Amino acid sequence: MLKVLLIDDDVELCQMMAEYLGAEDFKMEIAHDGEEGARLALAGNFDIVVLDVMMPRLNGFDTLRLIRASSQIPVIMLTAKGDEIDRIVGLELGADDYLSKPFNPRELVARLHAIQRRVAVRDETRKQPTDEVLRVGKIAIYPAERVIEWRGTPLEITTSEYSLLEVLARNAGRVVSKSDLFLQGLGRPETAYDRSIDVHISNLRQKLGTLDDGRSPIQTVRGTGYQFIPT
Repeated sequence: MLKVLLIDDDVELCQMMAEYLGAEDFKMEIAHDGEEGARLALAGNFDIVVLDVMMPRLNGFDTLRLIRASSQIPVIMLTAKGDEIDRIVGLELGADDYLSKPFNPRELVARLHAIQRRVAVRDETRKQPTDEVLRVGKIAIYPAERVIEWRGTPLEITTSEYSLLEVLARNAGRVVSKSDLFLQGLGRPETAYDRSIDVHISNLRQKLGTLDDGRSPIQTVRGTGYQFIPT
């Protein structure tokens, strides 16, 4: 059972989502302000956080900063419909995904199930000790721990960033389309005007830095997708 923390000051929405997600067999807890939400998220008792941007006192962005200071728990941001800036800022600050309000509860359930599949794979992998290490150039991936080292140093990355980088590294030297990155990395189909992959890749490029020749290890193949350089 996936344990979900919903942080939103909209009491009516929270009650509706608690009923809907409860019927879908999710275990839920609700916080109506960012400070309480961040405290609960950092207590380590949840699998995923659903976080609204527009809240009084401590908004969603500041709440996400508090969470990301010491936790990589998956976070889905709830943003205003049509506000692309909020979506991009949330992803840049480390959100794993986003939904625009108002949203169909079924869409949130689909996003949560995508996270649930990742959590299930992670937990199953940890139950099966293995010495498997994927090494591609300067990158080393430890699937059992879901840890990635770059030039010998562990990367501080989100769940989504890990999944995307693993897909790219396993296909090093080959172009991976955006649609495949959505399906294999985020666990959902690509939708029109969704820039999630682009922002996650931008974050990864910042964390990886450049190769000895000054290039990014993740190259854009215009109109197609992205390619990891195996050097």
